[in-house]
Amino acid sequence: MKAAVLGAGSWGTTFAQVLSDAGTPVKLWARSTEVADAVTYGHENPKYLPGIKLPTAVTATSDVAEALHEADLVMLAVTAQTLRPCLVAWAPLIPRQALKVSLMKGIEFGTCKRMSEVIEEILDVPPDRVAVVSGPNLAPEIAERQIAASVVACTDEGSALLLQRACHTSYFRPYWNTDVIGCELGGAVKNIIALAIGIAVALGLGDNTKATLITRGLAEMARLGEAMGADPRTFAGLAGMGDLVATCSSPLSRNRRFGQYLGQGMSTAQAREVTSQTAEGVASCTPVLELARKHGVEMPITEVVAAVVSGSLPVGDAAAVLASRSAKPEWYGGVLPAGDCAAAPPRRGAVPLRLCVGGTATFMEFCSWR
Repeated sequence: MKAAVLGAGSWGTTFAQVLSDAGTPVKLWARSTEVADAVTYGHENPKYLPGIKLPTAVTATSDVAEALHEADLVMLAVTAQTLRPCLVAWAPLIPRQALKVSLMKGIEFGTCKRMSEVIEEILDVPPDRVAVVSGPNLAPEIAERQIAASVVACTDEGSALLLQRACHTSYFRPYWNTDVIGCELGGAVKNIIALAIGIAVALGLGDNTKATLITRGLAEMARLGEAMGADPRTFAGLAGMGDLVATCSSPLSRNRRFGQYLGQGMSTAQAREVTSQTAEGVASCTPVLELARKHGVEMPITEVVAAVVSGSLPVGDAAAVLASRSAKPEWYGGVLPAGDCAAAPPRRGAVPLRLCVGGTATFMEFCSWR
């Protein structure tokens, strides 16, 4: 089995290393010959992962046809908003039988499509030939072979298991599931919440505020996911809470860093100028908000972030806007009998999450922050 990774940014390069360490032959595609040569001959990507030595088995090319030749796995690691034009150009070269895998976390501006939906549309492939990877995956840490876990998801169980085997190493532990919708929404929404965290940090707000944004952000994520047909359990796992905590907590997070620039008073354009890599949450907040409105879901944190990003809300007013919303209850149910995963009917507008741990099912209900 051979893999092609299209995109030699920090995450694409890191995932090429993961695949190689898992024993999967891999070819990395880079836009520039300079980066491709640095990876192949210098075993380093100095632009995105300076100081990280890559396996000698990881080679790169600036010729996309060479990278895709006889590939069984095609890993897509470009920025979310450039995926469509890239696929249009690459479509004739991508092997039809290959499993297409999204490493991206975003929602397409204009169409409000998830990355897997863009892949299915442009390449004319069924959902069971498209997979996603999502979780708390800060690239520099994984490139250093620090222990991490992720979710590999595909509607076809066999394809999910195939992908799991292809990237399972001693330091990178992939779990599989079939909830593509939930994994993609988790990856997209957590970037928006990380922008909010960055703003809060820059405004001098403390850990209580950050904890509030993370937990209420999880509620927004789960409400939208449930409305769109995701499995609510996904948001209690690596692709939901796990990714949310890592992105909101780490200074390595580009979305959190971008939010800090906004909180310091920069405009979105100014923040982009000083950001070397793409903060996907900036472009995704508007289409995520459109999805929420389409499905009748309230997402107040997302609304505020979108308004700050667009310039329609002064950043200094962001916290006050959220805090001034009318008070609502947050209700948690009791512990159900051991082995009984049946839950009481949820309150209107809430998302039930059922966690079965040690034979005991705990029913949690997230109520709206309106």
